[in-house]
Amino acid sequence: MKLELFFAAGCASCDAARDGLKAAATQAASDLVWRDVNVLDELDYAVELGVLTLPAIAIDGELVFSSLPTPQQLRAALTRRNVTEK
Repeated sequence: MKLELFFAAGCASCDAARDGLKAAATQAASDLVWRDVNVLDELDYAVELGVLTLPAIAIDGELVFSSLPTPQQLRAALTRRNVTEK
C-alpha cells in the first residue's frame, strides 16, 4: 500500500502533522510505503489527483483526504482498505 502526503515547503501544518500521521499509518499497515510529495515539484500529479488544499493524502493513487486528517482517521481509513484488499 502506498500513502502520499502532499505538502509545500514552509507549510507549518504539514510539518507539525507528518510524524504523528506517519506513526499512525505504519501501525495500521505493515506493508506501507510512505512518500512525501512536494506539490511545487509535482504540480501536474497533484492536480491530476484533485489536490486543492494542503496537506492532502492519497492512498494507492486515490485522493482520500483533501484536508488534514487526525491520526485516528488515517489509521481507520488504512485499516478499512487493508480489510477490503484481503
